[in-house]
Amino acid sequence: MTSTAKQMRDWSGPAIFSFGFRPFFLGAMVLAGGAMALWIAVLSGAATLPSVFDPVSWHAHEFLFGYVGAVVAGFLLTAVPNWTGRLPIVGWPLATLAAVWIAGRVAVAGIGGLTAPVVAVIDLAFPVLLAAAIAREIVTGKNWKNLIVLAMLVVFTIGNGLFHADAARGNIAAQGLGLRIGLGAVLMMIAVIGGRIIPSFTRNWLVKTRPGGSLPVPPMQRFDKAALLVLLLALGGWVIRPSAEVTSVLLVVAGLLHLARLSRWAGHRTAAEPLVLVLHLSYAFLPLGAISMGVAILLPDSAIGLAAAQHLWMGGAIGLMTLAVMTRATLGHTGQALTAGPGTVAVYLLVITATLARVAAGVWPTEAGLLHMVSGGCWILGFGGCALLYGPSLLTVRPKA
Repeated sequence: MTSTAKQMRDWSGPAIFSFGFRPFFLGAMVLAGGAMALWIAVLSGAATLPSVFDPVSWHAHEFLFGYVGAVVAGFLLTAVPNWTGRLPIVGWPLATLAAVWIAGRVAVAGIGGLTAPVVAVIDLAFPVLLAAAIAREIVTGKNWKNLIVLAMLVVFTIGNGLFHADAARGNIAAQGLGLRIGLGAVLMMIAVIGGRIIPSFTRNWLVKTRPGGSLPVPPMQRFDKAALLVLLLALGGWVIRPSAEVTSVLLVVAGLLHLARLSRWAGHRTAAEPLVLVLHLSYAFLPLGAISMGVAILLPDSAIGLAAAQHLWMGGAIGLMTLAVMTRATLGHTGQALTAGPGTVAVYLLVITATLARVAAGVWPTEAGLLHMVSGGCWILGFGGCALLYGPSLLTVRPKA
């Protein structure tokens, strides 16, 4: 049977299509920085968008469904072959999938003057094709335990479809059901997949470099399952009844449980390696966002509003976690040492600063203009810097051992 390594070596086309993480991680980095630059230009009046979405909804859609969709694709197309023992998608099939993702970004931006239904079909083609490919691999490989990952991807795709439907009805889709479903699905992905990889990567690093101390509790114990169930109920409540008191209580409880869950993973021992530490920091934004969202729902006049609380999830839990996963996976799959250099640490700090500045803009509205500019600038520098740092590795062939 042809091995993964042989299949990659046999591909004689552009190196970027030799493994799934390459085109999608690079595309995600470029989109995250470029879309934010365009968003700032739109806000300042220097540019207009012919998108079928209103500007705020375009901004929300391209981060959640455009950017995150690419990161999820890069992660799954790289991880699923390891889970199932089957060959990865490489070469022209991978290039076609990447082209469909790009077509979605072009259509959503309004280039070509397409109607809303056509834009929706083009944009949804990518997650549908990705879900079909992942389903085929999981079913053929009989890797039933990862059907939960496929289920979350399907829910994420449904959220995207409902986002388009909201916009087609003339609603502000950024405040609609589709966004909440999509965001909830991604947060559950972080909780489930992060709950596997963070303690595992932490244990591996500690055993190698800091033996003798406390180690992470093995993943998916009864406590973990209970915490995930409560989070699922809380996010489900937020999707269905976003302003209900019971939703706010569930979110706060879920946040506290996931802070406790995080404390079991020995993150306090990882300060010497930012590549590991950043996984713990990014996960922390998930429960902090849940608690803040719960408080904002229960006490609408509190210092932190719903938009600010939501950005703890969007910028912190999702933005920083995806950045952490992309940098680590790129280093590991391109034959480099699993350690964060000064440039990588800088991009982590920039994205953290961007998130905190955006949250602060909601807490101190009198300074919102300045804080929005600081947040946007740090975000652009963070993801743009990441593309510059990791682009050459993503565009070149893995070094020989």
